[in-house]
Amino acid sequence: MITKVDKNKARKKRHLRVRKKISGTPARPRLSVFRSSKHIYAQLIDDISGRTLASASTVDKELAGQLKNGGNVEAARKVGELIAKRAKEKGIEAVVFDRGGYLYHGRIKALADAAREGGLQF
Repeated sequence: MITKVDKNKARKKRHLRVRKKISGTPARPRLSVFRSSKHIYAQLIDDISGRTLASASTVDKELAGQLKNGGNVEAARKVGELIAKRAKEKGIEAVVFDRGGYLYHGRIKALADAAREGGLQF
């Protein structure tokens, strides 16, 4: 039987494997996603300078009042819309998607689809 520790260990291993291949630049930052049981977080990262250009999460004041639960697909969709809006404000059109080792399914997919609808190109 696979325990939670083993699942997270496997996710981190997948994430490292993916991170070897992708990197964010100022022109095309990395859209990094972290998912916890209660919340979901997204950041636009410039790996060359090591800076976060924009971020959004279910903990943000803009979204916290609107959401009953931060750990569902609807919350992930709102975070995707918000990160796309903040990217547009900074003049960012294209990103590299970093799913953080998570399967492209459920909340991760909802966030990515909402960010695409918001105008980001993956």
